[in-house]
Amino acid sequence: MAGGAAAISHRRVLRVALPIVLSNATIPLLGAVDTAVVGQLPEAAPIGAVGIGAVILTTIYWVFGFLRMGTTGLVAQARGAGDAGETGALLTRGLMIAFAAGLAFVLGQGALFWAAFRLAPASAEVEALARQYLAIRIWGAPATIAIYALTGWLIAMERTRAVLILQVGMNALNVVLALWLVLGLGLGVTGVATATLISEWVGLLLGLWLCRDAFAGERWRDWARVLDPQRLRRMAAVNRDILIRSVILQASFTSFLFLGAGLGDATLAANQVLLQFLTITAYALDGFAFAAEALVGQTMGRHDRGGLRRAAILCSEWGVGFSVVLAAAFLLAGPAIIDAMAAAPEVRAEARAYLPWIAAAPLLGIGAWMLDGIFIGATETRALRNAMVTAVATYVVALVLLKPPFGNHGLWAALMVLNVARGVTLALRYPALEARAENAATPGRG
Repeated sequence: MAGGAAAISHRRVLRVALPIVLSNATIPLLGAVDTAVVGQLPEAAPIGAVGIGAVILTTIYWVFGFLRMGTTGLVAQARGAGDAGETGALLTRGLMIAFAAGLAFVLGQGALFWAAFRLAPASAEVEALARQYLAIRIWGAPATIAIYALTGWLIAMERTRAVLILQVGMNALNVVLALWLVLGLGLGVTGVATATLISEWVGLLLGLWLCRDAFAGERWRDWARVLDPQRLRRMAAVNRDILIRSVILQASFTSFLFLGAGLGDATLAANQVLLQFLTITAYALDGFAFAAEALVGQTMGRHDRGGLRRAAILCSEWGVGFSVVLAAAFLLAGPAIIDAMAAAPEVRAEARAYLPWIAAAPLLGIGAWMLDGIFIGATETRALRNAMVTAVATYVVALVLLKPPFGNHGLWAALMVLNVARGVTLALRYPALEARAENAATPGRG
């Protein structure tokens, strides 16, 4: 059978998911290496400058995560429908959005950095160095945002080994260049920024080469198709809904941090340590959610209700299995990991007190992670957005009821309620998604 119509099996799920798990494992390593390299300099200011600069750009680029998710769902559906021309046109549209957004950031960098430092003020020395860092890194904006579209296309085409090659290649080049420019040539903050800038543009070139199938023939530049108003409106609606959903979710996690700040320095530090466990959980389970995006999207494109159900079940079985492994690992190895991340005895004690919540998080959140992937693949993004609004409203009620009497335990309980509510609200909408797989002329926007 051809790729999109091949039988959905456990082997196929793992072939899509495992490279993503490995790829995600390299992401925290890069930040650690950058910090370690600049940390070899004798002053403290460069470390703070690189940290602030990286956070500013990460926050800006995070907004464009919708481009990765939206591209995956739409391309997977086009692939499932056997529309090779549309798979190429979708990548072209994604790259056009990325380059336009990147150019806007380059041209508007003055106002952007001014606003960033008003929101996150730093000492004069740190701000000056951070501005040097940002003035170099911002020129990588078109490449970085474009890589979201390229990654989404590769996932939809089930070429996640290529995603792994792209991620590892970029990170390895960044590390080598940072070591050479900072420690070898003594370029300091400028060297770290230049290393990342070069790796971003090389990563773009590598990504374009890995996606070369999309550019075979003339279909990717069939401008009547690429700029077709109806297709553009659908892509805009999908990306808009995902953006709204993601901003609401991020606001919820930010509120968790802010509310924890009022419970004392030790509790705040402990929460920050424990949130790293949640990051690990997200990276590990993303592989199976991404597999669901690709496989569910293809079945929606074929209007294959049975295939959709099988894809959802198989991907979720592996997601549940990994969540159980993570929960057990956190219970057994959690105290040692906490000790490695925090030296202060009071922070260690606080983190241990709340470790059971972290062990429960993968088990309580797996439904939300997997259903997110299923609904993104189906481009049922309006339902995804509305479900998130309902879940966050439930989270707010839980905060009001649980935090005052139970303190930080109440805060963590409310966060678990958020994840459970995300899963439940989407599960209630799942039967309609299956029905639409059979009946919708244009899946995903009913």
